[in-house]
Amino acid sequence: MFKNYSMNQLILPLDLEIKLQNNDSAFSIHHLVESIPQEALEPFLRNTGCPAYHPLLQIGLLLRKLLVRF
Repeated sequence: MFKNYSMNQLILPLDLEIKLQNNDSAFSIHHLVESIPQEALEPFLRNTGCPAYHPLLQIGLLLRKLLVRF
């Protein structure tokens, strides 16, 4: 079981002056990560202990962090 997450969730306070451009790399990373089939994540699924963060969330964060470095 993984913790629920949504790329469309809002975290307040929301600063309406900061908006991503339509050609921002975050959208490309999001589409790439969301294209990973759920079957590829099954080896990471555990039903014991505290739910882990979703692997897609972790992959997306890692890719964004690597992209910022270059």
